[in-house]
Formats: sequence, structure tokens, C-alpha cells
Amino acid sequence: MGDDAFGINRRVLDRVVDEIREVMTTGVQLALVVGGGNFFRGVSVGAQGMDRAQADYMGMLATVMNSLALQDALQKAGVPVAVLSGLAVEGVVEGYSRQSALQHLDAGRVVIFAGGTGNPFFTTDTAATLRGAEIGADLVLKATKVDGVYDRDPVKHRDAVRYDRVTYDEALARRLGVMDATAIALAREQNLPLRVFSINKPGSLLRVVRGENEGTLVQRGE
Repeated sequence: MGDDAFGINRRVLDRVVDEIREVMTTGVQLALVVGGGNFFRGVSVGAQGMDRAQADYMGMLATVMNSLALQDALQKAGVPVAVLSGLAVEGVVEGYSRQSALQHLDAGRVVIFAGGTGNPFFTTDTAATLRGAEIGADLVLKATKVDGVYDRDPVKHRDAVRYDRVTYDEALARRLGVMDATAIALAREQNLPLRVFSINKPGSLLRVVRGENEGTLVQRGE
């Protein structure tokens, strides 16, 4: 949503599409998990007083809206793309299956995973780690507003220190806010590396894909 109060900011959408298109020229396979906080978040102020499961379903539907917008923008940019949803939205998007996801990736398409895990009480972080494990991803990337993992909130503390690398155990023990605990525990169990980086930094996605030291790497200790 960029600087807007809600919804989809076209400039931001076009910039993200340009980053994705550039990455696809490298020949890597790329799958995306999209959140829905720009429309509705199950744990937001707007959801207070609602049944948590009901609010989470609304949040998952918001991710479908964002996925459709991203699909449209990618198609217009000439990038082949498929949307698979863990939450059934028949007639709008294809339902998720691991086999379909792998087939689309092998065909050279960007795959967008919508609808979270399809279940309430799980975050987008967990959905990303789960889908990454299912498709055998080499790396899960968390594109966020800050350029990595810090020892404290860099917005509130100017002397916050950014880590180049942390282990899963350190991230959990220090509550570093990399991802939610369920997502990190799953990544640790599957030995699936995570990299946290800023999506607002031009070219950052491509630098991560090229193996450059962008953001913070979360992995097992030596």
C-alpha cells in the first residue's frame, strides 16, 4: 500500500513487478507468498471483538485479492504466473496442491501462493515456510520494511545493531522478531535457510538471488 492508508499503491506494485521480472531473467524458480494486511489482518484493531477464526478467514481472502492484483500486473509485464490458493475460492483461483505448484515452477512460471495455509491461527510467515518446505525451496526470503534483523527495533532505537547472520535458536531465544516462532521452528526442523531483507531497497531481491550479502541470513549454527 506504500504511503497510502490502505489498498494497493500502483507505483509500489509496478516496482515489485519490475524486481520480480529482473529476477526471472536469471533462470531461478520463484514462488511468492502474499499477505493481506493492506486490506485486513486477523489480529488488527479492526478485528477486535470478532471471532479469531472468522477474522483470519477474512485476512486470507485479503491475500487472494492481493495475489490477483499481482498476477494481473505480472501478466501485463510479460511474466508467466499462476496463483494457487490454500483457501478454496472456486472459479477465481486454482486450489493449492504441491504437484500443481511444482508443475507451474518447472514450466517457468512465477507461482503465487494465496490464502495462507488455508487454516486460521497461522501467519503468512508460517505459510511461506510451509510452502517453501513443500516445494523444496533452497531459501525462504522475507521481504519487509527493514533491511535485516536487529537486536532491537531500529525505528525506535538509533543504536540498534543489524546482524549479518543469526541461528534459528538465537532468533527464538532473543525474540528478534525475524518471523513468528512457528515459522522459525519449522524452518529449523527442515533446515531451511531464511533471509530477511528490505523490499524497499531497489535491486535487493536480485542481490539476494545472486547470493550477495543482503539483509540477514538465519540458519543453523556451525
